[in-house]
Amino acid sequence: MAEWGFRKGRRDAADNLSVNEEGDCPRCGGEKQPSTMAGYLTCSRCQYEWKDPNHVAQKRGPPDNYRRDAELIEDFKREMQSGDLSNVLGIEKGLSGEQEASLQRLEDKWMSGMSGHFNAAAEERKPLMISFDDNDNLVDTTIGSITIVANGFDGGEEVRLEYPGLGTEFYAYDEASDTGWRRGRSAEDTARSITNVINRFSKLVYANQDGATILLELRSEQLNADSLVIFVDDPGGTDIVAEKSGVSMDPRDIRMVEDYRIVVQICLADGIISPSEDQMLWAMRQQLGIDDQLHVQIVQQIFGDHALKECTGCGEMAELYADYAAWYCHSCENWC
Repeated sequence: MAEWGFRKGRRDAADNLSVNEEGDCPRCGGEKQPSTMAGYLTCSRCQYEWKDPNHVAQKRGPPDNYRRDAELIEDFKREMQSGDLSNVLGIEKGLSGEQEASLQRLEDKWMSGMSGHFNAAAEERKPLMISFDDNDNLVDTTIGSITIVANGFDGGEEVRLEYPGLGTEFYAYDEASDTGWRRGRSAEDTARSITNVINRFSKLVYANQDGATILLELRSEQLNADSLVIFVDDPGGTDIVAEKSGVSMDPRDIRMVEDYRIVVQICLADGIISPSEDQMLWAMRQQLGIDDQLHVQIVQQIFGDHALKECTGCGEMAELYADYAAWYCHSCENWC
């Protein structure tokens, strides 16, 4: 017997409005899911929303606005100006004397990194570099420095950062060059310009200005501090000098053979003499009148016969031949 259409519609409507006692939705028995409103649930079938009986309201502070942001900034400034970084880090007690001293050095390092002003649109700010030893004491991450002795540059001055296998970075006194730096009105302004250029382009180090001195730190823990070469070419006079391990790398500061031996020891800390190191050592030998034979003897006394020299022609490592007082590159078959 044929079924009337209006009767079938009534049954379908009754089925749609019937409640499934096994479901979560009080209207249709569908599955519940979180609602976009806090403290409410919604049905996955009919989208009906109801209050979550298990919801616990959380107390909230004042709404975020510019006044609240200003208050938080002022609180942070007061803590920093008090010189007590332990409150900022959440450290209050249980520190040994060495850890207290380490925390104080960290405060000084942090404050010195935050001091000053810079143009965010044009300058790269170096990140805070922090390193600890096994006893949780702060370790100095500075590996070398460049100091502006006099601000009387007359052209030709150049800073080189070199790492065996990674190449050489050149930063010259040349405003027209992308990697060039300019002479400022004071030694501090010039150091700021060099710091900015190094932080923008260097793949090896970060630079941090401290007055007329630029402090250098490695960018990656994978790099060896002994392998980094800091070389300054200052043909016109002593306007800018480089230091590493507390020793001046200026050939004009070398007064005796023992000074030269110390510099050779620093250069051979990684067992490799790079092209910039070779040029610097050559200038020092000219200053002291040291010949190649004595130079090789000093190298052998420090590192034996296994000291290598990076070939300027192909970049491969040349081996030392003491009998000839020179290094020979088997790759390009040239003496170095």
